[in-house]
Amino acid sequence: MSKAEALLAALPEGAEANLSAAEAALLIAERIAQLPREIIPPVVGINGAQGSGKSTIAKLVVEALERYHDLRPALLSLDNFYLGRPPRYLLEKEVHPLCVTRGVPGTHDVPLMVQTFNALDCAGARSRTPLPAFDKLSDDRMARELWPMFDGRPGVILFEGWCVGLEAEDVPDWAGPINALEREMDPTGEWFQWSLATLRDDYRAIWRRLELLVSIEMPDLETVIQSRLKQEQDLPESAEHPRMDREAITRFVQHYERFTRALWASMPERADMLFRRDRDFGYSLVKG
Repeated sequence: MSKAEALLAALPEGAEANLSAAEAALLIAERIAQLPREIIPPVVGINGAQGSGKSTIAKLVVEALERYHDLRPALLSLDNFYLGRPPRYLLEKEVHPLCVTRGVPGTHDVPLMVQTFNALDCAGARSRTPLPAFDKLSDDRMARELWPMFDGRPGVILFEGWCVGLEAEDVPDWAGPINALEREMDPTGEWFQWSLATLRDDYRAIWRRLELLVSIEMPDLETVIQSRLKQEQDLPESAEHPRMDREAITRFVQHYERFTRALWASMPERADMLFRRDRDFGYSLVKG
């Protein structure tokens, strides 16, 4: 059995991954293992648009680091730092109606990110560090007593999220709406400017912690929609939480489109490792 096959076999039953993703994870783990061992654990960012497979690859990287490099990582997801429903409803009222939809810069709890990173930095062998958790089905943060705990001191911190490492300077200036959502809901760019300002003012302190930045590029927005649709079809459906159809997903993806396009344009130069994902979930290393 190859190393990539062993990684796939170690995933929980039902986890969606393929040999190409496992091979990409092995390359990332190798690069992480070469990072200098500092006083505080190095932070590695992994970004990519919705449906790019970054969360699955991050889990495979965790397994590869533990199995082949004797490194014990803490895995954090940007999604678990979403603001809960009450704070977003307040933003909806005070800033803009689109603020109620989680995802864009400004809808994350950055102080909680800083607090969590600081706690992991200072963790000792007997420490138990709570890691925030968000329930997407209820669209709210889970109760603190339900958060998972990281035991001990991490050898590295993996931080995966769609816009991790994106700088405000990477995003082109407003020149009018670029999709139907913006034409309907943000024709003058008020919501966009608010989100861009939070990316510039609040997130930079987090991005400065990154010792290594990994990016996953996708062919186009249609691939993002198709991938997100597949994810939606795999979710449990209930009367309370019906699955989104293609129209709903297209509208959802449009919330991120402006930033997603900026990510694709800037990462070939700024990322330390760049993978290109094809429509069949094949990953090719094009930088790093």
